[in-house]
Amino acid sequence: FGGTWLTQRFANGEAIEPHFMELLDERIAEYRSRLIDISWFMRALNEPIARWANKEDNCTGHFWEGRFKSQALLDEAAVLACMTYVDLNPIRAKIADTPERSDFTSIQRRINAAKQGKQPKELLPFVGNERSELPKGLVFELQDYLMLVDDTGRILRDDKRGAIQESTAKILERLNISQETWLKITQEFMSMFKGPVGSLPELTHYSENLGMQRVAHASSCQHWAS
Repeated sequence: FGGTWLTQRFANGEAIEPHFMELLDERIAEYRSRLIDISWFMRALNEPIARWANKEDNCTGHFWEGRFKSQALLDEAAVLACMTYVDLNPIRAKIADTPERSDFTSIQRRINAAKQGKQPKELLPFVGNERSELPKGLVFELQDYLMLVDDTGRILRDDKRGAIQESTAKILERLNISQETWLKITQEFMSMFKGPVGSLPELTHYSENLGMQRVAHASSCQHWAS
């Protein structure tokens, strides 16, 4: 148990002198507020991970701020493009030649599960096309996504100008993204987008909800134009 010597004595059932009771009450109130504070929890969770990672990489500094960032994905196209970019990292880095051999990726988990007619429980499922009483999940067919990633991966792997097969191009048509734009996004996602990712209407809505005076990162909308 952490805390101060005073809270440790209290936790061990030891007697507390009356003149320390006010200080003890303050400490208890502080700990209670931390227990319901998600930001404090994340700080406590991140610190040991950061120290371990810094030691492993033989470096110092902020772990999450220096090596990771979060971006708001505002529409289906943004979600799918980011997923594909991440799933194809091993192929782009030439440490794998096919999605199913891309270790530590969600696409590999989805493929392995699909072979058994299932979807990974730890990942958000593909729930098919829009319909009434649609369950929570990605509004696409799993097979379409697997084929789209496979097509894209072949082009990236061969490092040649290519085209998405007609049988899987329908998912891009639904997203209103040209094949040329799709291939560029799935190769350069991190350099193309520095903030929230989505179409102009979604970016506008996002900025208004945050009370921004102007639309954030509006120039990135050009990447969704077909």
